[in-house]
Amino acid sequence: MRIGLPVAETLQLGSLKALLLTVLLSVFMFQLLRTVGLRAFSMASETYISGTHSAAFVTCPNDTVAKDLARGIVEKKLAACVNIVPAITSVYEWQGKIEEDSEVLLMIKTRSSKVPALAEYVRSNHPYEVAEVISLPIDQGNPPYLKWIGDVVPE
Repeated sequence: MRIGLPVAETLQLGSLKALLLTVLLSVFMFQLLRTVGLRAFSMASETYISGTHSAAFVTCPNDTVAKDLARGIVEKKLAACVNIVPAITSVYEWQGKIEEDSEVLLMIKTRSSKVPALAEYVRSNHPYEVAEVISLPIDQGNPPYLKWIGDVVPE
């Protein structure tokens, strides 16, 4: 005695379940796949010339100086963004002695062509006798973000 559906009906039911599952997954995944696809296309279609933008670094003695410098840098369009990284420890040689200080780090994103003006602004507004201003060219990055830097910081 046989219990259940015949083999042909069982296969059809299995195929129907698989089709239904495929349709449901497609509907639910469409938005996610669309978003990922658009982002991938956006990143692939934008071009960036290596070194056009730079990340500059400036150390500050405290949060107040860091915020004042950051605001001035962005207001004067010397950079698109300044990140303030609190509580770093710097160990360095100064006037023949090894020093250790708590500082705040500014991470500045700008056009490479603006680095000299940025360095001049920092030298003019920084309390240190010798202010740190170093920059590294940006070789690669998220194209829409790099475009944003270029849009915010004029040539």
